[in-house]
Amino acid sequence: MRWARPGAAGSFWAMKAVTEQEIRGSFINCSKGEAKRLAVPRDLADRPWEDLDFLGWLDPGAPDRSYLVTEYGDQLIGVALRFPGQARAFLQRTMCSLCQTTHPGNGVSLMTARKAGLAGRENNSVGLYMCTDMACSLYVRGKKIPDVGGRFEESLTEAELIERTRNRLTVFLGKLFS
Repeated sequence: MRWARPGAAGSFWAMKAVTEQEIRGSFINCSKGEAKRLAVPRDLADRPWEDLDFLGWLDPGAPDRSYLVTEYGDQLIGVALRFPGQARAFLQRTMCSLCQTTHPGNGVSLMTARKAGLAGRENNSVGLYMCTDMACSLYVRGKKIPDVGGRFEESLTEAELIERTRNRLTVFLGKLFS
């Protein structure tokens, strides 16, 4: 297992650092060639792994693509996501389905992922509304504060918020295999 309880910084979950090779080999909804060509973050050594429930990043060369890598069951899986550019009013706020942080404008996007296997090859996909910057783990832990919008005050502990976020992510990932 890659996840540890408690995390190094006192967090409930701690993602262990992953390598570029592990990332490229983890993708379940794209070809090996696509995984080989996708842009992997160059700052892996500088990521706050103890505060991450998943590694998420935007593709700098394709403004409608992002990627997510996380533990699912006992394996590391990567998911290629797409999201359309959306023109929203600045005053409109939308809530992330994973971390329940609200953002104005384009701060939350519908991220869609092609399903794994035959269903994906038939262009079936699933989606969820997610923070466009993919910093859900940091918002839940209070390590990153949204520019405008925010988090609703809840009576859950940080550990419970983290667990809820991980559970919602697990449910989404499960839909990729069904």
